[in-house]
Amino acid sequence: MQVDVARAKKVKSILVTLPKPENDKSPYFTLAEKYNLKLDFRGFIHVEGVPAKDVRKEKVNFADFSAVIFTSKNAVDHFFRVCEEMRYEVSSEMKYFCISETIALYLQKYIQYRKRKIFFGKQTAKDLEEVLKKHSKEKFLFPCSDVANEETQKWLQDNGYDFTPAVLFRTVISDIQDLENVFYDVIVFFSPSSVQSLYENFPDFKQNNTRVAAFGATTQQELLKHDLILDIPAPTPEAPSMTMAVEQYIKQVNK
Repeated sequence: MQVDVARAKKVKSILVTLPKPENDKSPYFTLAEKYNLKLDFRGFIHVEGVPAKDVRKEKVNFADFSAVIFTSKNAVDHFFRVCEEMRYEVSSEMKYFCISETIALYLQKYIQYRKRKIFFGKQTAKDLEEVLKKHSKEKFLFPCSDVANEETQKWLQDNGYDFTPAVLFRTVISDIQDLENVFYDVIVFFSPSSVQSLYENFPDFKQNNTRVAAFGATTQQELLKHDLILDIPAPTPEAPSMTMAVEQYIKQVNK
């Protein structure tokens, strides 16, 4: 990782723009302990469910679909929430296509995992390609947020799948104004919406010596729109995860 020498000051504190994990197994805790860092979590955005009556207005009838594609745990939660609100019982024949094994296993919260048809990829819709090819005749429901993953939709479209996006939850900017006079050496972003939240809450934000870490191309593009310097990008071939990228940076500047 190339480090900008002029900005290479020692890292003592990190703000991760996600809600605090429910357990202490997060790799960020390990990182904080290893390098004696002050670590805070704070969700810059949150999710609100779209009521079933609004979903009905969009003329989306769940009974018309033979398969569902899930790209997040939020999508799983809100799909089953809307089913319950509509009093719709999901057929045991329904096929579930999940973008990762983590999301596939999360389905256990709602269904008997072993008795259902569940398929998963490694991390992107493209990873599901081989599986989806074998099920190309299905009618797919794609539960998503109002800022849906365009990459997934584009891929499904380009490959001619019969799918219908259904906005079941919305991404909403959180009130983080209490952080006004709190400063961190590194702020870690995971979505364009979290960067937008920073500027909605603090229109006059100045980066100064704060190093910025960002995961994913769309998040990084959003930073550039605001003329922020991207100090720690991920994923990269050397650092496939955000924590690995942050650790590699710290190793260099905290010598």
